[in-house]
Amino acid sequence: MPTRKIPRALAALPAVALLATGCTAMNDSGGGDGGDGDLTLSFANSYTTEHPHTRCGIQSVADTVNGNDNGVTVETFPNSQLGDDTERFTSVMEGDIDMDVQGSSALASTYEPIGVLDMAYAFNGPDHLFEFFDSEAAQQLKDDFAAETGTRILDVWFFGMRHFTANQAIREPADLQGLRMRYPDSPIYLENAKAVGADATTVAFEEVYLSLQQGVIDGQENPVPTIAAKSFDEVQSHISMSGHQTGSQLVVVNEDRWQQLSAEQREQLRTAVHETRAQNRRCIEDEKREILDGWRNDGGMTVVDDVDRDAFAARAEEYFTNNLSGEQLRLYQQVRESAK
Repeated sequence: MPTRKIPRALAALPAVALLATGCTAMNDSGGGDGGDGDLTLSFANSYTTEHPHTRCGIQSVADTVNGNDNGVTVETFPNSQLGDDTERFTSVMEGDIDMDVQGSSALASTYEPIGVLDMAYAFNGPDHLFEFFDSEAAQQLKDDFAAETGTRILDVWFFGMRHFTANQAIREPADLQGLRMRYPDSPIYLENAKAVGADATTVAFEEVYLSLQQGVIDGQENPVPTIAAKSFDEVQSHISMSGHQTGSQLVVVNEDRWQQLSAEQREQLRTAVHETRAQNRRCIEDEKREILDGWRNDGGMTVVDDVDRDAFAARAEEYFTNNLSGEQLRLYQQVRESAK
């Protein structure tokens, strides 16, 4: 039986809790094409149990796989129980965690070209994202990523469109001038700020609410469910529907662990992840619609619909075309060409 290293985050849990999870940090019987015994796959993420990615994504995959009774059990670890994004993906590469959900910007710290998927206006929306990801061009990206990291991308899920909030409307790039806009401290996101003409100020996510309240920053950008969950509507008066980034999340699995699964088990896991894609998107979009309707009806945030997205998109495409190079530029051009 293959011996699995115990993740640092799991090592800190009480022994009773470890026994209760039955996670892959313990010794598992290898599946493989000719192996025997049951396998338990740890599936980690950073979201709360109430987030659509947990309710309609990770947990849905676990329920489907566990219901197949095919010798594979998926055990979920939400809310960064097994570490933050960087720590978890390192653990997936090392084989300490089996599966994870990560944004391409986070993965770009290990394999830079994949960060293109998170660039401003690279995609025209979730339909374009899915069409590209299922194309031959994306297969090359997935193969190169696997060769570089020792992990396999099973599929892409829609995280939501990112929009600007501030105490004023942002309808065109010029409206960003003079505003200190919070962006994550990530190379891709900071490039996105330059691409759309924003003055980026990096603030830890946990400090955004207080920074907005105290005027340290003037605005921020996130998907609608995140804005509502973090109560940014209490300290911002306007949400401008810029849709400047088609947020995506990649479901990754350790390659060695994948190879321990039988062909049938692999297909069932792959199918469960892929078929969850549509359900996950519906959850994200339904929650967005409910929140926006609430703001419109109860006099909450002013929802600014007449954003000149074409002006923002044209500026972003010009910026990236002139500033990217090598594999990143080639991939970016493939993505934009696929939109046409």
